[in-house]
Amino acid sequence: MAARRVLVVEDDPAIRRGIVDALRFEGYEVLEAGAREEGQRLAERTPVDLVLLDLVLPDGDGLDLLRAVRRSRPTLPVIILTARGQEEDRVNGLKLGADDYVVKPFSVRELLARAGAVLRRSAERPAGVVRIDFPGGHFEVERRELSFTDGSRVDLSEREADALRYLGDNAGRAISREELLERVWHLPARGVQTRTVDMTMARLREKLRDDSEEPRVILTVRGKGYMFAAREASP
Repeated sequence: MAARRVLVVEDDPAIRRGIVDALRFEGYEVLEAGAREEGQRLAERTPVDLVLLDLVLPDGDGLDLLRAVRRSRPTLPVIILTARGQEEDRVNGLKLGADDYVVKPFSVRELLARAGAVLRRSAERPAGVVRIDFPGGHFEVERRELSFTDGSRVDLSEREADALRYLGDNAGRAISREELLERVWHLPARGVQTRTVDMTMARLREKLRDDSEEPRVILTVRGKGYMFAAREASP
């Protein structure tokens, strides 16, 4: 199997070199960029499997780069790198479709674990279900696309698609945040913050046009977690 290719977009040469060396030691192919423009060019024009993206870049906002990548390659996994205390940037990054985030200073082991989890999800995605219906439309699993009865379509990130598929495959059953972390994120639930799960659910509801106050698709089950409601076939 060919080595997976990771693009590292980080302006600090010392941090970038540490990340690049660690990834290469683990057997990854690595491309690197120290600025937004170069990072965007590589992300859009070269075959990469994952982007590690610093949000503070010398020639622009990393969030702008994330927006551009989501437009051109909506399913490309992205992990954002943020400084401690930049919660708003992390939240905005997740809303824009980042698959995960790592807070600086971070350990190399943590970064490698999160990168590996994202790449495993892509490799381990099971076959079978090709469509999941919901009120007002349906989810095309292989295309990671929501299709609505008014003819409009919305792309999902890899993480959003995996989460929606897991919920849809278990429609009618309340699924805990811990189970989602283990089954979708492939992370041990113990000691891991669950805010990432909640943010993903919030993004999915927004893309599904699901009223957050009175949801019909992704329900919140108090004390238990989330549940995909009974399916309603769409035309």
